[in-house]
Amino acid sequence: MKFFRNPEMARLLFLCAGGSCGCSLGAFVFGFIRFGNSRDGVWVALLVFFVCLAFCLVFFAATAVRYRKLWVLSQDIDHFLHNGRKLRLSKYAEGELAILYSEVEKMAVRLSKQSEMLLSDKTYLADSLADISHQIRTPLTSINLLLAVCGNAELPEEKRKHALTEIKKMLDRIDFLIASLLKISQLDTGMAVFRQEPVGVKELIRGAYETIAVPMELKEQSFVCRIPEGVFYTGDFRWSSEAVLNILKNCMEHTPRKGTVGVQARKTGIFTEIVIEDNGSGLSPEDIPHLFDRFYKGKNSSEHSFGIGLALSRMIISRQNGVIKAENRKEGGARFILRFYHGVV
Repeated sequence: MKFFRNPEMARLLFLCAGGSCGCSLGAFVFGFIRFGNSRDGVWVALLVFFVCLAFCLVFFAATAVRYRKLWVLSQDIDHFLHNGRKLRLSKYAEGELAILYSEVEKMAVRLSKQSEMLLSDKTYLADSLADISHQIRTPLTSINLLLAVCGNAELPEEKRKHALTEIKKMLDRIDFLIASLLKISQLDTGMAVFRQEPVGVKELIRGAYETIAVPMELKEQSFVCRIPEGVFYTGDFRWSSEAVLNILKNCMEHTPRKGTVGVQARKTGIFTEIVIEDNGSGLSPEDIPHLFDRFYKGKNSSEHSFGIGLALSRMIISRQNGVIKAENRKEGGARFILRFYHGVV
């Protein structure tokens, strides 16, 4: 009886009962007129009534089976949503509900994947926040210690100036970290707008080098640029400068005094290639697969490294239909290969 408490089934039952009675009455009238007596009309009416009753019983039996399947399906979905039970819908592979079962299964698979992605993102966010807090806490601790030293009235002026210089460096590190994280956030959320314009590689490298020219001179490092005129690709000059600068900084930091950082480029019918290399200590083989991971710091990374520069570079390059690869040179040192494709690959 629970089946007929369904409002839809109650309406159908009412319609079927009314239709059967109407058909029976019509058959009685037809039999009476056709055969000329009420007895024959009653037999015709009873025949029509039982035919209608049989039809209704078959209809409601089939509907009950269909509703039973829907109820089982709803229970499976409920267990999937609340108990984490895996949804198996292969048993619903026949009948008019097969399409509905198939779509529900697709939805369940998508929800399961989204749940896994959300859990992964949540774990990644927690790890990232822990890394960021650690990266900021370290210079802040140093700043607090240096400020305590500067508060000593008997501290010589020379040491006081040295402490203030170190504080300035720590603040610059924090500023760099926050600026880089904001740029990564823009890229992650899709808020960064990339222009599509010709980018001259020679002008791009020259602008990036000017930023690190003074530190390279202090380390007596040489910068060799072999880029012919007319080498360009379609992208965003400002964002590309950020990516190239991070790579040049990485090469400079891992190149010894009086070492060399070199850049060369070429353009083919498929891509524009930029090769940045140095003659430093090179890359550790176990570091290469994770070199562009966010917050990853290799064995040879400096104590001032945050592990986000190369990750940011890869994000910028990939947004411009490009790829980046890192490897060791046979002669010693690291090599970064950037390729910007002219079409979608």
